[in-house]
Amino acid sequence: MGKKLYVGNLSYDVSSSDLESLLAEHGTVLSAEVISDRDTGRSKGFGFVEMESDADAQNAINALNGKQHGERALTVNEAKPRAPRSGGGGGGRRDRY
Repeated sequence: MGKKLYVGNLSYDVSSSDLESLLAEHGTVLSAEVISDRDTGRSKGFGFVEMESDADAQNAINALNGKQHGERALTVNEAKPRAPRSGGGGGGRRDRY
């Protein structure tokens, strides 16, 4: 099983394939995705990469965390598990008569 990494402080013009290429220099990448705003489609400046092994993930963290990429210092670390989201909220306000 691979190790999922968080990659933050990306330039807004970095694509998922750019992210994959960047980390592929340090190990085998299983998947890479830059997260985009669902309304505008614009990058949010971070993404997630799944590496093939723990060793590949550690190599990428050691090589890239804090390094400059596109005039920005990257943040690369192990991704934290996604927090459970609460079930849908109530609708709008109801006026009572």
